[in-house]
Amino acid sequence: MIYFVDDFLDKESYDLISKQVEDSEFEEVVVGDKSFWIVPSNGMMDIAVTSRLEAIEGRPIRNILSFFRMSSEICDTDWRIHSDQKINGEQPDRAIVLFVSENHSDIELTGTAFWEHEEYGHVMPRVSNEEFDRMLKEEANDTCRWKLNTVIGHRENRLISYPSSYFHSKYPNKSWKERRMIFVMFYSYG
Repeated sequence: MIYFVDDFLDKESYDLISKQVEDSEFEEVVVGDKSFWIVPSNGMMDIAVTSRLEAIEGRPIRNILSFFRMSSEICDTDWRIHSDQKINGEQPDRAIVLFVSENHSDIELTGTAFWEHEEYGHVMPRVSNEEFDRMLKEEANDTCRWKLNTVIGHRENRLISYPSSYFHSKYPNKSWKERRMIFVMFYSYG
């Protein structure tokens, strides 16, 4: 199940965190043949998000990995449709995207897209590491192999939570000049 929560963080916390991120230098991190621009998360953000998620979901969660991510009209412009099958050697139960920046796009619809693969459907089955890597290299940017299911729109301080096995991407593939900034976290129950 996918769910989203508007005004996820209280205004004071959100304003403090978004100001810190806005003033941060995003560093390029290369994973395989893909570059990401990130700022590591801080304890304050992790605690705020984890506490709020536990209250919403009614059970303890364990953060596997969290960070802030940035894309623009010139960096991180691939579709890169994927699932989060393995994060730090673990299989998370869920992933979140929290929109940190305002939407400065001229495009009417921006946000996080969920896709259906021509063979696997909307959920990545357990496959070998080789098949997972092959899909990322050969199919993640080939929109002919995918059907767009839905887009949850970008709205500042909106959190989207979804099963980590769901195929997804940013939408559209290119962000805006002022930078699309999000907070990403992968988590498990227990």
